[in-house]
Amino acid sequence: MENKLSHTEENYLKAIFKITERAEKVASTNKIAEQVQTSAASVTDMLKKLNDKSLINYEKYKGATLTPDGIRLATQLVRKHRLWEVFLYDKLKFPWEQIHDIAEELEHINSDDLINRLDNFLGNPRFDPHGDPIPTSEGKFMLRNQSTLDSVPIHSKVILVGVSHHSSEFLTYLNSINVKLGTKFKITGKNSYDNSLTVESNGTQLLITHEVSKNLLVKPG
Repeated sequence: MENKLSHTEENYLKAIFKITERAEKVASTNKIAEQVQTSAASVTDMLKKLNDKSLINYEKYKGATLTPDGIRLATQLVRKHRLWEVFLYDKLKFPWEQIHDIAEELEHINSDDLINRLDNFLGNPRFDPHGDPIPTSEGKFMLRNQSTLDSVPIHSKVILVGVSHHSSEFLTYLNSINVKLGTKFKITGKNSYDNSLTVESNGTQLLITHEVSKNLLVKPG
């Protein structure tokens, strides 16, 4: 089955997986279109094809969920993508804002032996450089207690463990304000008008917009 899928079909499976990985039970057509950067009409056509291949369950006007076969294939893609990101970041020293697009190409290499060797070479990492969990060869994830920064109460102390938005523009912005995985925040204020946060980090005060804070994943620390 894997050999019959185009790169585009694989990208759709991964997009549905990532949308439903967070909290949403069904991936809507509009969310998928946003994820793969295409029109809603194109998404509908592809969802029908994947439904015919029994890789998703698609309901018009509602969206799509992955079947067991779809979950298996999407998990394999996510595993490859995130392992390649670790390799690019840790071994080749690419900055975190560049690794996503390169890994998008590398994830389509179809060799289980290569990926298992890569996993062992990297020391079996459980999280990628963006803080996303890496599935094991059995498709299992390591879960952790985390929340988005915008949901944290004032006066809390937290540490950044992940980002849910991987665009180079967003990560470059985080670089510009000296925010990276492991950065510690103390929430010192919240603006009720626009939900922006005032935080203390690295000895300085930062104003974090709601658009940014909702994409920062933190845990107590």
